[in-house]
Amino acid sequence: MKPIIFSDFDGTISQVDVTDLVLTQLAHPSWREVEQEWSRGQIGSRECLERQMALVDASAKELNALVDSVPLDPHFAAFYQWAGRRKFPLYVLSDGFDLIIRRVLKNTGFGGSLKNGKQLFSSALKIRGRRVETSFPYAGPPCQHDCATCKVEVIRRVRNSASPVVFIGDGLSDRFAAQAADVVFAKRQLLSYCRENDIACQPFETFAEIEDQMEAMAQESVVGEIPRPREPRLKTRKLKMEVAV
Repeated sequence: MKPIIFSDFDGTISQVDVTDLVLTQLAHPSWREVEQEWSRGQIGSRECLERQMALVDASAKELNALVDSVPLDPHFAAFYQWAGRRKFPLYVLSDGFDLIIRRVLKNTGFGGSLKNGKQLFSSALKIRGRRVETSFPYAGPPCQHDCATCKVEVIRRVRNSASPVVFIGDGLSDRFAAQAADVVFAKRQLLSYCRENDIACQPFETFAEIEDQMEAMAQESVVGEIPRPREPRLKTRKLKMEVAV
């Protein structure tokens, strides 16, 4: 069984959270108050982003100039190529915005199905004068958390029933996807969340570490049992990873 890899974008593939960068530089400071409501669980990420992005005052030129400064994890390109050689499907799941994500990928040399959106599930963005318009094509239903992108539902739709799911993320917006995955690579807030909630995960800093660990799993042809003591609906099971030839 070949694993299916799902990765967050902001702060995971990119070195900074691009949405936070846009808000910090181009939005009214009250966006932080909205962020606090989301952090406290009072609103979902869809309402949070809808309200925050309405506070952005910038032209397309100003937005693009800011986005063009965003660097990727220096090891992501090699990881992406490795996954391709192994024939492990890789999808990007993000609450962030397609216009921004695809521009960052284009600037860093990515083409094909990742840049053109076939392997990207995210919120959508259009620029109208000095205002931006948001939409959320993957928000659900049936998302019960009012997520901007229901990562759990996308995973359910994309995966084969027998394929192990690998999820890579860094933030609280990734916590539901981590609960639905068989193998989790986590850093920053997601790592803290997994540890606090007894969700088995592998800590990482760069995609080079993930590639090394997944290559070792592929060589051994087995992914160990992943306990889910806080999520009784997710059964533990032994999963084998097929080595592609």
